[in-house]
Amino acid sequence: MAKTETNRGACLCGAVSYQVLGPLRPVVACHCNQCRRASGHHVAATSANRGDLRITGEDAITWFTSSPGIRRGFCRFCGSNLFWDNQARPSVSIMSGTLDRPTNLTLIGHIHTASKGDYYEIADGLPSHPHDDHSLTS
Repeated sequence: MAKTETNRGACLCGAVSYQVLGPLRPVVACHCNQCRRASGHHVAATSANRGDLRITGEDAITWFTSSPGIRRGFCRFCGSNLFWDNQARPSVSIMSGTLDRPTNLTLIGHIHTASKGDYYEIADGLPSHPHDDHSLTS
């Protein structure tokens, strides 16, 4: 029997915790205006199949509809930015910084760099795309 990959994470105050019972996508940094405003900088997110995500304390999550069909989940107590959910996709994005270590994940690229903040440069040599790149985010 194959070993099931399990990752865990939580918000800052611990009111929301989660488990992912399956693989995680590599991390992608999103520099769009919405992610920058929601996080205070760019967002680094992984994703998991919706059916592999188990949330404890779901009543502490506030879901904000940021655009049609897109919602962002954060802890209503501490404000931790936890999830980005395009409800039309079979996966849910998870803010990588909320995962317990070790994650064994790597950053593979940047999207929406045309909207990045003007106070920093992207100099890590990873692929950078001015808009979305579905080859990175799928």
